[in-house]
Amino acid sequence: MALHRAQQDPQTQVVGLVTTLNKGSNETAGHRIKEAVLDRQALQTGLPLRKMWVNEMPDNNEYENELLKIYAQLKNEGIRIVIYGDIFLQDIKTYREDLLHKSGMTAHFPLWQIESGELMNDFMESGFKAITCCIDRGVLDVPLLGRELDTRFLENLPEGVDPAGENGEFHTFCFDGPVFKNAVEFETGKTHYESFDIKSIKQTVTNTFAYIDII
Repeated sequence: MALHRAQQDPQTQVVGLVTTLNKGSNETAGHRIKEAVLDRQALQTGLPLRKMWVNEMPDNNEYENELLKIYAQLKNEGIRIVIYGDIFLQDIKTYREDLLHKSGMTAHFPLWQIESGELMNDFMESGFKAITCCIDRGVLDVPLLGRELDTRFLENLPEGVDPAGENGEFHTFCFDGPVFKNAVEFETGKTHYESFDIKSIKQTVTNTFAYIDII
């Protein structure tokens, strides 16, 4: 949706895509999308894809160092603006803006503060299609994994879950819509689970996520 909004803006020229991949697993962080599938998805946008490689579960220093290298490459190529799809999480927006500022660049947020329900209605009405590829088991049940984002899916979300999954309740794989020349062909595979310990000063909380393989 962020790419779509940016491409509709006559003042914006989108020249490429950037994503983060984990070494070893060759998957995107969070979504667990394989590199080969990502390449196929990017191919249908007609935009070149730049890949940033990090270790599995990198610490902040590693992540930021690699990202600053990417920003430096972009700036050397004459690019001054990086587009992000954040909707309302101010701390993440500020984090991105601060890192870009260090690189002498700026951020653009085409979806910022659009109401999530309105955004999802626009998503469906624009012809986008996506499935959930990851869900937080603490808030969603496994039957919602691998489901297409449609009106029925939104109606089945528990109370308090953001319709766009902005709080990390679910992640999606988009396979069709106005940013693609053709729909991305894929199949779904096995479901698997991973647990992560999130530590704070006061406590350690274990979050379990369910993933479905995109093939």
